[in-house]
Amino acid sequence: MRDRCARITASLVAAGSTICILMLTGLPAHGFAQEIDPLQVEAQVGLPVRLRIPSIKVNSVIEYVGVTSSGAMDVPKKDLNVGWYSPGTRPGEPGSAVIAGHYSWRNHAQGGIFNNLDQLRKGDILYIDDVQGNTLTFVVRENRIFKYDADARQVFSSSSGTRLNLITCAGWWDSSKQSSTSRRVVFTELVPQIPTNFS
Repeated sequence: MRDRCARITASLVAAGSTICILMLTGLPAHGFAQEIDPLQVEAQVGLPVRLRIPSIKVNSVIEYVGVTSSGAMDVPKKDLNVGWYSPGTRPGEPGSAVIAGHYSWRNHAQGGIFNNLDQLRKGDILYIDDVQGNTLTFVVRENRIFKYDADARQVFSSSSGTRLNLITCAGWWDSSKQSSTSRRVVFTELVPQIPTNFS
């Protein structure tokens, strides 16, 4: 019987915490950091510490995650945190930075931090606060669904622009694969000028 990702039982929880493994093929085991020309970066970008998405009431601490032993992007250890793929591009630098969040969580009736990611639409705004106290503004360009085994290169790499892509689980839980059937990816890009007022 198929079931929503949000109804996965505790027996499927990896390491006692995560419910959805964000597995996308094409993710290199040693990271996907791009070589960046320092002259392309207008100002030094600090390490990210918080993600804010006002339209879906997200205000989350950012954990730094890498790659699991099976080659998947790891996920945040806490239900209300998000995870930045730290071997890759830093938010605000040229290329594609990637942040993952849980769609569901064990014994958490209202779901994970990215439970409402499907509600984001083109033109919605999100913010990254960095350790230096700066705020970067990103605008949503696309909200897409991928199969769980889709090639991830377009999510983790970009030939132009400064992008931030958000990932979470979607679809149904497939017990034979021990994975949800799909992944939702929200593609955003940096807004050059940061607004002075936030709502």
